[in-house]
Amino acid sequence: MRLVSVCLFLLTITAFSLNAQSPSRKFEPVNFSQVTITDAFWKPTMDKVATTTINACVYQTEVATPRIKNFEKVARNKDEKHEGLFYDDSDVYKALEAIAYSLKNHPNPELEKKADEWIDKVAAAQLADGYIGTWYSLSGRLNERWTDMSMHEDYNGGHLIEAAVAYYNATGKRKLLEVAIRFADHFDNLFGPNKKHWVTGHQELELALVKLYKTINNKKYLLLSHWLLEERGHKFARGYTWTDWKDTAYAQDVVPVREQKEITGHAVRAMYMYSGAADVAALTGDEGYMTAMNTVWEDVVHRNMYITGGIGSSGNNEGFSIDYDLPNEQAYCETCASVGMVFWNQRMNFLSGDSKFIDVLEKSLYNGARDGLSLSGDRFFYGNPLASKGQHYRREWFGTACCPANIARLVASLGDYVYGASADGLWVNLFVGSTTSVKIGKINVPVSLETNYPWEGKVKITLQPSSKVRMKLHVRIPGWSQGEAVPGGLYEFENKKSDGFTLTVNGKAAVYTTAQGYAIIDREWKKGDQVELNLPMEVKKVIARSELKQDDDRIALQRGPLIYCVEGADNNGQAWNLFVPDHARFTTSFQKDLLEGVTTIQFQSPTVQVAKDGQSVTTEEKTITAIPYYAWCNRGKNAMQIWLPRKIKEVKLNYN
Repeated sequence: MRLVSVCLFLLTITAFSLNAQSPSRKFEPVNFSQVTITDAFWKPTMDKVATTTINACVYQTEVATPRIKNFEKVARNKDEKHEGLFYDDSDVYKALEAIAYSLKNHPNPELEKKADEWIDKVAAAQLADGYIGTWYSLSGRLNERWTDMSMHEDYNGGHLIEAAVAYYNATGKRKLLEVAIRFADHFDNLFGPNKKHWVTGHQELELALVKLYKTINNKKYLLLSHWLLEERGHKFARGYTWTDWKDTAYAQDVVPVREQKEITGHAVRAMYMYSGAADVAALTGDEGYMTAMNTVWEDVVHRNMYITGGIGSSGNNEGFSIDYDLPNEQAYCETCASVGMVFWNQRMNFLSGDSKFIDVLEKSLYNGARDGLSLSGDRFFYGNPLASKGQHYRREWFGTACCPANIARLVASLGDYVYGASADGLWVNLFVGSTTSVKIGKINVPVSLETNYPWEGKVKITLQPSSKVRMKLHVRIPGWSQGEAVPGGLYEFENKKSDGFTLTVNGKAAVYTTAQGYAIIDREWKKGDQVELNLPMEVKKVIARSELKQDDDRIALQRGPLIYCVEGADNNGQAWNLFVPDHARFTTSFQKDLLEGVTTIQFQSPTVQVAKDGQSVTTEEKTITAIPYYAWCNRGKNAMQIWLPRKIKEVKLNYN
């Protein structure tokens, strides 16, 4: 078994050497550091993250909890005890990564000084051999490190590497990067072909090593990431101390990655692993990984994804159960899993050039992930249910605190997801007001995008090339604007007809071709050329496949990329006493003073009223207001529903 695995990996290395000069990505992201966000929807949120959210993370990490103190204890070397959980180091690194992105968009000398102080403490806690991990360093069990694959040592290290790369890109400072390199070298000295086996309990290091490879151009880190993926599915796992790790499906370890066909286990771990696999496939040309990623993606999106883009229905394993098991009130839908969906779908888009992956990314970003952060920026959801009887509320922090820093780093790095660039063209993936510049050949092409999306469907793109340039402009045409609720048909619009989109260049109908969900305008561009895309912002009724029994005889409302819900705060404290008749008509209005400015949907609905004596019920026609799902529960505990009944028999009267 040992000899076979080594030989197989040597064959992989040979394949890599043949493909290394021809990466498989169709295009590359324009880095967040080269994108300035001006968007009316996202910039206020990014500003809130740069101040309130990150300040909350700093306070919780440094003052309210012992996370930073553990690093200080290691540096003092006074036999002090570890406090907290064995994976708490990762929260420090995620906070540093969020700070790095934020500093680029929102310079703050005091915050940068704080980050530098933390980095000094992290560096001081690194051992001479490159190992860094406060739990083993302080527990008196240093000789037991790297013996239990469930202990998140490499998960912590992966987040260290991601933070180091982000901080280096944002500030040019190398101290944390050098710490990360020493840790990666330490891991590489222990694990790999002809060394020890390792099946990480919580995937993260795979994608982080690819980032390190791309930053310092050392192929050994890419090869090490590839090797980690190849380790799975061969019964190499050992030392698990948690009872739920006995089920190898929990950690996606039943079969080798290239043979996986369905999503299993813990949702966040799966997203991080498949993100790493997509990275490796893109850089090595590994067809086995490409095929597996597409097959597993279809299993997720076609059978196991909520309408919000959230994933992971079960709280028991923080992940997946069986196909079409998507309860609403009991939905787990961890914020980190939606963040992971953004990571994975972006990579799949670059790998394939297909906009369906951005359709899913957008759904997760605007709904499942955005819901995890309060409008005030200092309250969070760990799980994101699709229905509530009023028991849910946003919290200041969590014992396991991965979600606050994770949503913070996603929002702060939003610029990473707007544009892509190839040798001969520009790709517009998200409609986020912003500016950037790309280089086509030797010509610089500044770009600006103006929009009031997602409230309005007008998008204006202005190109300012330094001289005339021939290039292809790829503009994503969202599936929802063409009658497709989600790729794969798990959810469908009841009325698939659409008003359609229009696309013009300098005020005249554009000449374009279409491919994989993009409108492609191939022409010679000059300074000041303007492209205008107009998308239909209709209210659409969404229905679910019959296999989704929880959504039988129910509809959800979607407008643009946003999923809507009915919340008690807008409807006399009620959200479960109504049904939507087939003839209901929907109107919209933008309310600038509600929930920091949202477009609401109104419709007439029969509501069921219970007499005071409890002996009779009546129906009363009322105007119902629906709000974007991401904005719910910002006014205290509230009843809420996304999937609204179509028949009176489905109305729930005694939900209190």
